[in-house]
Amino acid sequence: MILGIIIACEIGFWILLGLGLACRYLWGSKRLSTALLISVPLLDVILLAAAVIDMRGGAEGGWRHGLAAAYLAYSIVFGHRTLTWADARFAHRFAGGPEPRKPPAGGMARARYEWILWIRIVVAYGIACGLLSGLIWMVDDPFRTEALSQFMSGMSKIPLIAAIWPVSYTLFPKKVTEESPEKVIENSRA
Repeated sequence: MILGIIIACEIGFWILLGLGLACRYLWGSKRLSTALLISVPLLDVILLAAAVIDMRGGAEGGWRHGLAAAYLAYSIVFGHRTLTWADARFAHRFAGGPEPRKPPAGGMARARYEWILWIRIVVAYGIACGLLSGLIWMVDDPFRTEALSQFMSGMSKIPLIAAIWPVSYTLFPKKVTEESPEKVIENSRA
């Protein structure tokens, strides 16, 4: 059941996002667009409620519950960023908006960018562990929640692997070409 709800929430996320942006930029319905985009976090509430109901109903915790916690954590930490990313690209493509911002090409600016992204990953990991710990505490049956503890420890590899990028950009920064002063000022305003 939980796996189906996770898949439905992911599909629902992209449908609501696409419809919300289409309403805003293609059909000029800002109110409907706002309502659709605001309803995106409701999918997370549905997923959280389903996981809690499933566990309280006697289900044995498994990787599906761990995946639900990871999905919720990603959504909390990266959801707004994903919406902003999609909005900028949709506005550029369909509404003549400015070209979307790109991450810094190299140097210490890129290293900072990568470290900030890594910190977000660590925060998402912490939230997922908090959610799983909450489920473990709520069920209070080590036999039914052993898989959740294992999922948590397996998930610890994600921040470790993700650290490769900021460390590599810090130790081996890519050289960036000098830009004209006008271009630097223009980029700083974006």
